[in-house]
Amino acid sequence: MQLLTTTSELKQACAQFETSRCVTIDTEFLREKTFWPKLCLIQIAMPGFEVLIDPLAEDIDLSSFFEIFKNPDVIKVMHGCRQDIEIFHKEAGVIPTPLMDSQVMAMVCGYGDSISYEALVKRI
Repeated sequence: MQLLTTTSELKQACAQFETSRCVTIDTEFLREKTFWPKLCLIQIAMPGFEVLIDPLAEDIDLSSFFEIFKNPDVIKVMHGCRQDIEIFHKEAGVIPTPLMDSQVMAMVCGYGDSISYEALVKRI
C-alpha cells in the first residue's frame, strides 16, 4: 500500500477514486490534550486500489481528497463514522454524501448498537 505525502500524489490518487462507484474511508486521529481531534492518517480504498494519506506531511493539500466528499456519484462507506465526520467538517467544512455507515447498517440488521468493525467481520 502506498503512503501519499505530496499534493501531486494525492491528486493522482483522488482522480482514480472519483471514477469509483464506492470508496471506503477510515481515519486515525489523536485526541489527547485537545478538544478537537488531530487528523493523523487517512485510509481510502476502492476495488483494486488503496492508499494511505499522511495529512501531517508538510507538502500536502487535502483539497482533492475532500472534493470526493462532494461527489454524489461516489458512495462513501465508513464504520462508526461520527468522529470522522466531525474531523472532516472541522478541517474542510464538508460532510461526505452519499454516506453509508457499516456500524449503523449492522445495528439495523441486529448486530448490536455499537459493534466494532473487527467483531462485525468475524460474525459475518
